[in-house]
Amino acid sequence: LRFSCGVGGGLVQAGGSLRLSCTISGTRFSINSMNWYRQTPGKEREWVARASTDGTIGYADSALGRFTITANYAKRTTALHMMSLKPEDSAVYYCNVKYRRGFSTYEYDSWGQGTLVTVSS
Repeated sequence: LRFSCGVGGGLVQAGGSLRLSCTISGTRFSINSMNWYRQTPGKEREWVARASTDGTIGYADSALGRFTITANYAKRTTALHMMSLKPEDSAVYYCNVKYRRGFSTYEYDSWGQGTLVTVSS
């Protein structure tokens, strides 16, 4: 799969907003879910939000009430709308898609290249 990801402004002051977006392209795959993760230096990559094709939406506690994930499965796009940003939200954000091929139930993982978000205090 190929990812085309962008950010509407990578540097923002605390309290501000940003929108991250990703478009996934490729052939012969079916999306199970679109996810956003983030990672800071020296720490494990952490899950932030998920939108599943079964209609479920989930957020990490750190994102609940401030971040909103949207997904258009037909267009294979996802966005993460982030509000009330805090300095601790600074990280490299990754788009992730979990998908299957053909009639297989095996779930594959694919990752975007990562987008740096910096929130200044």
